[in-house]
Amino acid sequence: MAKVVTIILAGGQGSRLYPLTKKRSKPAVPIAGRFRLIDFPISNCIHSGLRKIFVLTQFSSESLHRHIFLTYRFDNFSKDFITVLSATQTLESSDWYQGTADAVRQNLRFLRTEGDLVLILSGDHLYRMDYRKFIDFHLEKKADVSISVLPVHYDRASELGVMKVEESGRISDFHEKPKEPSLLDSTKVDEKVFKQFHIEAAGRTHLASMGIYLFNWEVLNDLLSSSTFEDFGREVIPYALNQHKVYAYFFDGYWKDIGTIRSFFEAHLDLTQPLPQFNLYDEDRLIFSHARFLPGSKITFSEVQNSILCEGSIIDRARVNQSIIGIRSRIGENSVIERSIIMGADFFESEKEFAQNKAEGIPNVGIGKNCEVRNAIIDKNVRIGNGVKLINSRNINDEDTEDYVIQDGIIVIPKNAVIPDGTVI
Repeated sequence: MAKVVTIILAGGQGSRLYPLTKKRSKPAVPIAGRFRLIDFPISNCIHSGLRKIFVLTQFSSESLHRHIFLTYRFDNFSKDFITVLSATQTLESSDWYQGTADAVRQNLRFLRTEGDLVLILSGDHLYRMDYRKFIDFHLEKKADVSISVLPVHYDRASELGVMKVEESGRISDFHEKPKEPSLLDSTKVDEKVFKQFHIEAAGRTHLASMGIYLFNWEVLNDLLSSSTFEDFGREVIPYALNQHKVYAYFFDGYWKDIGTIRSFFEAHLDLTQPLPQFNLYDEDRLIFSHARFLPGSKITFSEVQNSILCEGSIIDRARVNQSIIGIRSRIGENSVIERSIIMGADFFESEKEFAQNKAEGIPNVGIGKNCEVRNAIIDKNVRIGNGVKLINSRNINDEDTEDYVIQDGIIVIPKNAVIPDGTVI
């Protein structure tokens, strides 16, 4: 394989995922009960044999830094590394990262001797991919730049970067989130192009960028050093089309941009299905994360259906349906959890701490007795008292308060929140 260095862009604020991103960056958001979003691209790199990785961070990065340092440590007797590069002031630049391209530009000095090719990934997408096939395609085509693309239906094209692709795979036109019908029509891809790359169109009309780029080092250096471009999708790629050979690598597997509360919620509910679209149980392509050495889940006289229970969780005479119960979660007696994501906790509370909580009049970490939680996301270390009902009783679509947020009818309780006994939301 060619000498490849990987950059994972992990500095995003993720404002549309608020309040899950109130105290952490988007790639640090917990997912599937025990992982972080950043674990997915890093795991893809490890399985693909790519172990020279720079992670570029900026917004609320402490949680993300801690997770990476605790989780990913490569062999001391190799040249492999995973290094965090935070936005910082230098003699060359005193600004924060102004966009994806600017973030890479400010760190070009770290890449000069590390690779002939530079693989650029997003730190907040959910997918599984063998990057070696992508790299082989790039070398076979003698491309200067390659973009991994996903076939999508017409109604999704305006949400993503879409492109016109020739039968050879070369990209001739690119537009970032086009809204005009004329642009959407002009970037439709002929069905024979799909067949050329052994993919069934199945009603899909466009090719969307997955935010995965592969550059020849000299090309990337030239594009960024000689410009002030801030963003790859809006500026670098459209400019490169006229200057360099830019190709599309077709990918037809599961890929999801966890960009909104709704997409986050739906991706989790799909994981609870008997045969989910994304398989976490593939032993050949495991998702790596921080090893916590927790005890197994404990369930006493409870009813659990179509749910994922993570290690260290305790469910006491409760009913759980189509939900994800995260690490160290506690579900109290006679509580009902349906279509919900319980992220769990960073610690177990002791009997002494239970007594102290009672004296101070605050609930224990977890969900108390006789609670009802439906269509909700409960962030880490939340204290929910007895008799609480999180059911969107007023049937409203959106609301933003200090203690909770409702988006698209989904209740979100932020990290460390305290919901007193008897509260109804």
